[in-house]
Parts: sequence; C-alpha cells; structure tokens
Amino acid sequence: MTEITFYRNEEEAYTGFRVDGHAGYAEEGEDIVCAAISALTTNTINSIMEFTEDEPDIDEDEEEGYMDVSFFEVPGHDTQLLIRSLAFGLSNIEAEAEYSDFIHVMFEEV
Repeated sequence: MTEITFYRNEEEAYTGFRVDGHAGYAEEGEDIVCAAISALTTNTINSIMEFTEDEPDIDEDEEEGYMDVSFFEVPGHDTQLLIRSLAFGLSNIEAEAEYSDFIHVMFEEV
C-alpha cells in the first residue's frame, strides 16, 4: 500500500507531503495505481518548479517508493493550489473501491 501524508500548518496551508511505499496492485511495470500516483506527484512537483517561485526540497528513494517534499517557507498561493489539486486527485483514487486497499491519503497538522 502507498501512504500519502499531506502536511498542513494550523492555518491549513500545505507545507509539504510524503509518499511512502509501493501500491502492490499489480506487478512492477503493470501497476496502474502506482503509475497514477507517480504521474500525479511528478507532475505536481514539476509544475511547482516550472510555474512558481517556490523551491521544494525533495528527498526520494525510488526503490523504496519514498518521496518527501518540503519547503523552507510556507509556499505561495499557486503552490498551495497545485498541492491541493494533488490531494484531490489522490483522494479520488482512494475513494474508488477497486483501489482503496492500495492507497491511503492522510492529512497531518505540523
């Protein structure tokens, strides 16, 4: 199962997120849940770096299925929207009965 944790401060502003684990829906190379998670997270990070002034600090281990994305300061409006969109997309995958055993989205106040 892949666990995704979104970090928010007391004002509910996103301060980063962590993706941990492999979905295990299918064999490597055929796992559509893992592919969807990877596509959404990669696009979000690339969009933040391309379209905003915010600089994410990224720690990742592809073999372990681990990625931690954080910011030195609370990110701006556009980055907030991109991360909110990521949370929305991943939560929709989790809401599908067929995939709910393979992805879990959480929100944590930091």
